[in-house]
This record gives sequence, C-alpha cells and structure tokens, in this order.
Amino acid sequence: MQAWLDSLIARGAFGPHPSPDLIYGAAIAIACALVLFLVAVPFASIVTWVERRVWARIQSRIGPNRVGPNGFLQWLADGFKHICKEDVVPAEADAPLFRLAPYLVVLAFILPWAVMPFASSLILADLNIGILYITAVPALTVIGILMAGWASNNKWSLIGGIRSAAQIISYEIPAGLAIFPVVLMTGTLSMQGIIRAQGWAPDRWFLFANPFCFVAAVILFISGLAENNRTPFDLPEAESELVAGFATEYSSMRYLFFFMAEWGNMFIAAAIVVTLFLGGWQFPAIVQSPRLMNLLQLATFMLKCLFLVFVSMWIRGTLPRVRIDQMMSLCWKYFVPISFINLLGTAVWVAIFPDGNRFTQWLMLSFGVAVVLLFLARVVAFTRRARMELYFHPTI
Repeated sequence: MQAWLDSLIARGAFGPHPSPDLIYGAAIAIACALVLFLVAVPFASIVTWVERRVWARIQSRIGPNRVGPNGFLQWLADGFKHICKEDVVPAEADAPLFRLAPYLVVLAFILPWAVMPFASSLILADLNIGILYITAVPALTVIGILMAGWASNNKWSLIGGIRSAAQIISYEIPAGLAIFPVVLMTGTLSMQGIIRAQGWAPDRWFLFANPFCFVAAVILFISGLAENNRTPFDLPEAESELVAGFATEYSSMRYLFFFMAEWGNMFIAAAIVVTLFLGGWQFPAIVQSPRLMNLLQLATFMLKCLFLVFVSMWIRGTLPRVRIDQMMSLCWKYFVPISFINLLGTAVWVAIFPDGNRFTQWLMLSFGVAVVLLFLARVVAFTRRARMELYFHPTI
C-alpha cells in the first residue's frame, strides 16, 4: 500500500506539494474504516441468524431454514427487506434528532473495534488506554437510545429510552469496578499488555488468579448483558409492555441499526471479558511462522468470544425478563458493594502475593472445572428428560 501511495505522490496525483504524512494518515484511516465496516457490520448481521437458530434449538423449533443452506442467508434477505421498506418519520417527531439517533448507536458499536486485540500483530490501534477506551465509547449508546425515545414523541419510546439510560448508567459502575482488579495486577490499561501478562494455559488466566478476579469476571459478564439490553435485562424494549420500546416509531434501516448494534455489542462485551480474564489470543508457540501464529491467535480469540456470545444467546432463550426494581436492586445492592470489595481484596492480594499464588490458581481452576461439569451434567439430564416427555407425549 505504501509503495502504491509513493507512486501516486511521485506522479503528482495529490497536487504539486503534497504532505506525505497527511496522505498516509488519510489512507490508513480509510483502510481501517473499510476493514471495520467489512468485518463488524457483517458479523453483527450473521449473529442474528445464529441467535435465531440457537433459540429454535432451545425451544424445540426449527428456526430459519429456507433462504440459503440451513437458512444462513436469512440475515441478507432481512437486510434487503429493511432497505426496501419506506423510511417513515412521524409527523410529530423531532425529525433531526429522530434521524440522528440510530447513527449514534451504530457509531458506539463500530468505534471499539479499532482497539480490538485479535492477535499479537492484528490490532488497528494499540492504545495505552485501550481498555478505558473500549469501555467508555459504548456509552454513546445511552445518548442515541435516549435521543430516539425522546425524539419519537411516543410515550412508549420515551419510557424505553429512560429505562435504557438508567440501566446502562447504573451497570457501568460495577462493570468499570470489575476491570480494576486486572489493572491492579498488570499495571497497564493496554489491552495487548493485559493479554501478554497472561498465558495460554487456563491456570495462567486472570479468571483463576484469585477469588476476587473470578467474582469480578462474573459481574463484568452480567453487567455486559444489562448494558446491551439483553435478556433477562431487556426492559428498554420489553415487547409485552412497551411494544418495541425506544424503537417503536422506527422503520426501514434505522430500525435495523438499533438491533444490529445490540447484536454486535454482544461480541464487544465478550471480547472485553476474554481480554481481561480468559487469556485473549494467547496460544502456545508451536510454529515459527509469524503469519501462521497470528492466524492461530486470531482463531483462539474468536473461539473464546463466540463461546461467550453463545452463552448470551443461551441465557436469552432460557431466562425470563426480570422486573425493573429487581434489575436495579441487583446492581446497587449487590454488584456495586461486591465490586468495591473485589477491588480492595485484589489490592491486598497483590501486596501479599506480588507474583501470584500457584496453589490458589490451581484451586480456583479446579473449582471452575467442577462448576462447568456440574452445569453440563444438568444440561444433559434436562435434555434427556425433555426428549423422553416428547417421546411419550408427542402432542405436547
């Protein structure tokens, strides 16, 4: 790319006295934007198909299976359908704010991809405050959703927007406090630095470093569900109460933008948890080729993130929606105090064990494996029971 730009500059394509630094910077910015839109947007769209198939399996249905193999192209058909629909702006709405709100929400979804550490050499911008950036930028979603609810001039939309603002702002506090134990242990805000402080083996992940980090990881994951308006915290768009919440008056692509950002934000929340607690892209050094190593690291990072995305889908297909008072009580009465205790406990732990404690790491790893095995055993038992009921009562 640089050689091509040098040839264009030499031929005077950018004028008689161009600034090479400005041209290179603009070219890199355009290239990064193309990468983001060619990766982030299709990913968020494809996740819709995956989620609908997962729900169908959980609820003993088939799901989309007509458009493309196993219905894979359903997301593309839905996208074209929304593009072809009329973009309706209510007569009593605040038209400029109404039109702007979906773009703010999409912007909050696109920008965090710039610091996403996909591999050791595969990151657009390795900021020294990367973890602060990737947790702060999605807060723009609050502005977009509240703007959409107010500008729609619809009481259901306004209630949905207010709920979303209260929910996201509240859960930002325990989510932010859940990040600080890892920052205390590593002494850096760089996402690559945090990953490099861990190892590829699970006993080297911060999830099992001490009990405080384990609890912080659980709080961060649940807070991510709440911030992304995911079930059981989907109160801002509760269909049984608010029609479609803040998106009630939207149509065409503007309506799709809100939910595309929601599905994409699932990956961002998963990437934050993977980076902080699950070793990120760490992979054993079994090959010498840097390119092949980066591909293996990319596959490792994506598999971990997609597993957490799958867990989010599983939760949505399983749990009912909580009441708003229960949601706020969980945040302020439990998550916030526990997060402060985790922060203080980690500070004491680091002071006592500056290089970590191997016994505690193996003990926490054993506890985590036991929890996973118990969970899988219950899943298998309930699956068998459901199949037996379906066999003996086929009309259910």
